[in-house]
Amino acid sequence: MHSILIIDDDEAVREGLNVFLTGRGYRIITAANGEEGIAQFGLCKPDIVITDLKMPLLNGFQVLDKILNSGRQIPVIILSAFDDMHSIIKAMELGAYDYVEKPFSNNHLINVIEKAVETKILSDKLDETVNDLKYVNNKDRVFIGKSKPVKDIFKEVGQVCSSRVTVLIQGESGTGKELLSHIIHSSGVTKGKPFIAVNCTALTETLLQSELFGHVKGAFTGAIRDKKGKFELAADGSIFLDEISDISPDLQIKLLRALEEKEFEPVGGEVTIPIRARIIAASNRNLKKLVEKGKFRKDLFYRLNVFSIYIPPLSERKEDIPLLIMEFLNRINAELHKNVRKVPYDVIELLENHSWSGNVRELYNTLLQAVVLTKGDVLEKENILLKEKTLESSRGVVEEDMSLSELEKIHITQLFHKYKGNKFHMCKVLGITKPTLNSKIKKYLIQ
Repeated sequence: MHSILIIDDDEAVREGLNVFLTGRGYRIITAANGEEGIAQFGLCKPDIVITDLKMPLLNGFQVLDKILNSGRQIPVIILSAFDDMHSIIKAMELGAYDYVEKPFSNNHLINVIEKAVETKILSDKLDETVNDLKYVNNKDRVFIGKSKPVKDIFKEVGQVCSSRVTVLIQGESGTGKELLSHIIHSSGVTKGKPFIAVNCTALTETLLQSELFGHVKGAFTGAIRDKKGKFELAADGSIFLDEISDISPDLQIKLLRALEEKEFEPVGGEVTIPIRARIIAASNRNLKKLVEKGKFRKDLFYRLNVFSIYIPPLSERKEDIPLLIMEFLNRINAELHKNVRKVPYDVIELLENHSWSGNVRELYNTLLQAVVLTKGDVLEKENILLKEKTLESSRGVVEEDMSLSELEKIHITQLFHKYKGNKFHMCKVLGITKPTLNSKIKKYLIQ
């Protein structure tokens, strides 16, 4: 028999709930105020607490705080005649299992209680189960995994980090290419020196050239002062060129010349500046195939591909998923001030069997969403919202070497037709503002 502690200064509410819930098979303890309720909580060790919000001595928020800080994972249900936004938000933010407004229907309350009991049973069961998934407090940047592909990557990093050789990292979007570039940088000769990252898809050709090489005052409209480029700022450290496949043919030529001569000139400048930084480039597209199609310069590819590391998609190293789950939960709990630390094995199995087209990044975002929805300390299956999205181009299939821009254009075009140009719905799905959406529609000439 499960026990419920009811804390409410209204005797009629206490007696009514006592009769109703006793009839449902629960053992009931009652308290007339918050202070008495906390005392009863310590003595009786109930399975669930139902507390009123507005009470003398200690209010419902204070009761909730004391219970959640007691070291016991107990579902706390808040009852209140106040249904204002701020009270509801605060209760859920503090960790209440649910917020039930007065007057309430008995059916609604019993549904909430039964669900809370299920959560408590599952939490207790997982406490008794030997769980070999351990939390690791990774303060430093760590590439999580113990699979053979990941161990092979570690070996390759060990081979390359002690020199300044150029490294090309390839792998699907969301696999951790920038993370690996940080690890290479901080593991060897460049440790402690500057690490400069450049997203090659985020800027126009002119701005990207200025970003990489810098410019002198008056070099173009808006150049009101001299500006150092990323190559110069990287100094003796590392420069990370992310999505290198997206740079224009003209900029490919300029980058090739700079890498060959190990020096460059700022835009509009005449003084050459030596390149001292180690180059780490990355792409989510197969550069070799792009070379074969004439979309990327062969000589630049060979200049970048001195030492190559391939990061496999998450679908090819699923044995790492349990480790990633626990590591990500650790980070998310710290960020959201939550305590979701128990993962049933059927949830792990569900996550292991998912395709993860968005790779590690998609797994993290899925867990983040699940933790936000979770009310107790157990990651419940119903809160794992998996999405399978299939994009089709005008030719019917998305090619594996398409750029992010090409994929984005396809996706926005499909949404445009699906919602018949309704930008409100499109912004909601894409998670962007209307001005950003208008900019992309104009950029991709979507009609």
